[in-house]
Amino acid sequence: MSTDHEDKQIDAATGTEFKGHEWDGIQELNTPLPRWWLWTFYATIIFAIGYCIAYPAIPLLDRATAGVLNWSSRGQLEKDVAAAEAERASVTEELARIPIERLDPESPLMRAAIAGGAAAFRVNCVQCHGSGAAGSKGYPNLNDDDWLWGGDLRAIEYTLTHGIRQAGHDETRMSIMPAFEGMLEPAQVEAVVGHVLSLSGKAEGSALGAQTFADNCAVCHGARGEGSREFGAPKLSDAIWLRGSNREDIRRQVLNPRLGMMPKWDGRLDPVTIKMLAAYVHSLGGGEDFVEVAEDLAVEVDEQP
Repeated sequence: MSTDHEDKQIDAATGTEFKGHEWDGIQELNTPLPRWWLWTFYATIIFAIGYCIAYPAIPLLDRATAGVLNWSSRGQLEKDVAAAEAERASVTEELARIPIERLDPESPLMRAAIAGGAAAFRVNCVQCHGSGAAGSKGYPNLNDDDWLWGGDLRAIEYTLTHGIRQAGHDETRMSIMPAFEGMLEPAQVEAVVGHVLSLSGKAEGSALGAQTFADNCAVCHGARGEGSREFGAPKLSDAIWLRGSNREDIRRQVLNPRLGMMPKWDGRLDPVTIKMLAAYVHSLGGGEDFVEVAEDLAVEVDEQP
């Protein structure tokens, strides 16, 4: 199927020269590459040479070639960060100026604060409170409406700023529950555990439990277990439990209470970031309205003759 042409073997069917390789009667044709492919290949070579000249590309012993454009990914990142900082500078300045309780809930500024707080929460708070702020046993759920120290914007900001049970910090949130092991008789312990469960409808109470609670617990938790934010004492009459709601959990808390801690973020985060965090936590669903105006009116009424 081939003819000799000037000592070259040409395939008669296609007019293409053979390469001279043969395997089991099969010969390879010397088919040229398509021109478009060749030009594309040459273009990539030219592009690669130009890139190596313009940008850092060739590794040396302790650095890489800088490139005539003097561009680097680190420098580009610094420019992008500076641009982002400049863009949010006005928001940061306004947040620093306005007291948190004066923020309009429907304003663009509040929306910006919540967005910034969400980012700060993912970096600083999810380790304890979880990515959805639902918490876990011993770590408060920030989505519900149960607050030890207050759930309005100013109260949340204060808690974030000063932390909880931070030794050596006079302004920290502080509450201490005594260990009743050795202070109460076993029968009294069982009775008061049953009384605590009865406050939320989980068990039947008893006279001994009610009396033991009144003598030892009501001073902080309230006569009906309504809690006290003045002392950071939790409400016991709802279905929200930090340390567990079964008899064993409550018995353990009565005998040897576990007291949690939260770091104070003052000094770790700037005041504006703390304010953003407070706005985000408040927005999760359990935030309370600030009642300063109502309190001021009440004071004015009391002062009238």
